[in-house]
Amino acid sequence: MSLPTLRQLQYLKLLAEHGSFGRAAEAAHVTQPTLSAGVQELEKVLGASVVDRARSGVILTAVGEAALARARTILNEAEELVQDARNVGQPLTGRVRLGVIPTIAPFLLPKALPLLRARFPKLRLFLREDLTHRLIAALKAGQLDAALIALPYDMSGLAYAHVSDDELLAALPADHPLAAEKEAPPSALESGDLILLEDGHCLRDHALAACGLRPPRASDEESFAATSLPTLVQMVGSGLGVSFVPAMAVEAGLAKTADIAVRPLKADHPTREIVVAWRAGSSRAADGRLLAEVLRAI
Repeated sequence: MSLPTLRQLQYLKLLAEHGSFGRAAEAAHVTQPTLSAGVQELEKVLGASVVDRARSGVILTAVGEAALARARTILNEAEELVQDARNVGQPLTGRVRLGVIPTIAPFLLPKALPLLRARFPKLRLFLREDLTHRLIAALKAGQLDAALIALPYDMSGLAYAHVSDDELLAALPADHPLAAEKEAPPSALESGDLILLEDGHCLRDHALAACGLRPPRASDEESFAATSLPTLVQMVGSGLGVSFVPAMAVEAGLAKTADIAVRPLKADHPTREIVVAWRAGSSRAADGRLLAEVLRAI
């Protein structure tokens, strides 16, 4: 049985990215007839068309879309194979693609990146900031080597190393009655105007679970949601409601950007666990553990 070559899969990937044979051929540093012939050979191997050629450009067929998803994984694994062979015995050397969630990236990375550059001068770190579910999907597809995320989360198929426990705190308008107290009972926050991050941000679920609270009803027209922690803090400072913020963000100065008060929560272990995750069985395990070790020291 004939199998696709890496070159043919690369041609398909470039076609999807550039939308035309000419631009894809230029990106592949080959002539257009060479790339076109490679795609035709791929179609013979698969027994089906992978692209429709239209005036507006190249459109992938259903078979082409399915093949592209597999091709990305195969090509990423092949690149990782070469990188691993070149950097054997030298963790955090060469290209490392790291995903980071938005509720960690702006608060930890400014401290971490200079340290990583100083300790690992041969490291080429490529960063991607995104929500947890998309980072994990990219990690499992081989599009990322590791991800800096927060638990609890479904980690099936992944391995991880602990970085730190990040306490969750109450964020209140400066003139809120609870601002005069040493601690804020979660039940008091629930009875107020609770503002949370939009669905998809794991911090939303972590805060609610840690305090045993239910999310605001989706049908509640008076409920608010924020797209980011800076927006959330500004909404609280404007008196629109109360919320939760991670201690990591407070230590980085986020609470100083608005007129808010931050108080510990009167709850058992209101924390999230920060970890570095990688695919179970991946050769990137040494990179992941070393990266977690460096971040723990910050």
